[in-house]
Amino acid sequence: MKTLFYDWGGANTWLFYTLNGWHNDVSDAVMQLGSLLGDHERFAVYLLALVLVAWWRVGRGDNAQRWFNVVVVFSAAYVLDGIIVGWLKHALDFPRPPAALPLESIHLGTPPEYRHSFPSGHAVFAMTCVASLWPLLPRAGHIAAVLFVFWVALSRVNLGVHFPADVVAGALLALAIVLGIRLTLDRVMRLTATKPLARARSARKSKRQ
Repeated sequence: MKTLFYDWGGANTWLFYTLNGWHNDVSDAVMQLGSLLGDHERFAVYLLALVLVAWWRVGRGDNAQRWFNVVVVFSAAYVLDGIIVGWLKHALDFPRPPAALPLESIHLGTPPEYRHSFPSGHAVFAMTCVASLWPLLPRAGHIAAVLFVFWVALSRVNLGVHFPADVVAGALLALAIVLGIRLTLDRVMRLTATKPLARARSARKSKRQ
């Protein structure tokens, strides 16, 4: 199973070496920045920025419910991400590139880490941000959001911290979590909205009788 879904028949290692081998002063700085922006420790900053923008937009007449839903989805997904990703990292305990490959064959842009490679927490957080904000973004924003996820994911491979399979799995996991939370929230909102209507109809019907 691991050979098929994680090693990709050797393609995971080959792709790692390919992406990890692109280096110059400019690209190294760009990759460091992408990794910094995709760090889940930035959650509080991003959440505060989202709340402030929501407050400003709602004050200008935007739909408050849409912004509220996005804030709830983002916050809930972050919490659920932490639980699931933390469990997977420790349960599977896949080695990171410095532990799985000859150290001299890897370009390391950060201090070496050796354990808990799968899935990539940075890729999870980047996709959580993008998938949560997606309903509010215009078409140009969608393009920028997708590029942001690719940037963060690529940076983790380029810096020698993760294999490509780690970042792909992290992005897909976060997307599934956000979609699941959004669907659940939408269902709860619909049920909440229909109950008062049902009671009102029932009351009108009783009066007629």
